[in-house]
Amino acid sequence: MDVLKKGLTPLRVILGFSLLSTTLHYAHNTIRVADYPQLPGIPAVVAGVVVAFAWVLLTTFGFFGYRAYTQGRYPRALAFLLVYSLAGMVTLGHFLTGVPQIPAFWFTTIFTDSAAGIALWVFVIWAWATLNRVIVRDQVSTQR
Repeated sequence: MDVLKKGLTPLRVILGFSLLSTTLHYAHNTIRVADYPQLPGIPAVVAGVVVAFAWVLLTTFGFFGYRAYTQGRYPRALAFLLVYSLAGMVTLGHFLTGVPQIPAFWFTTIFTDSAAGIALWVFVIWAWATLNRVIVRDQVSTQR
């Protein structure tokens, strides 16, 4: 499991980047919700509240994932982190209803959120593969 402990630094970098990007993007999306394409029938104020709530909920999963990882509870951590990665990936949903007419900086945060989500997926896949390799090796070594 020492290999997974070495993953803590990359995880911190990914989570820090994700937290910065999603905080900026979701805050802008909440404050300037009318600048983003709207779903028909959903008032802008309701959309803003949902966006803010989603960020808090998903970020909570990220916190619990990080905490479980530092405690060595890897399967639980990876499940939480996978859910948290959605905070970055769902921002691509803006393009399902149109292209946001927002300044370039804020437009870029849509893609930095997604990059953070993908980076977290890559980390989770690496950690899961590493965890399974360690478990299988330990099981084989006990059969001798």
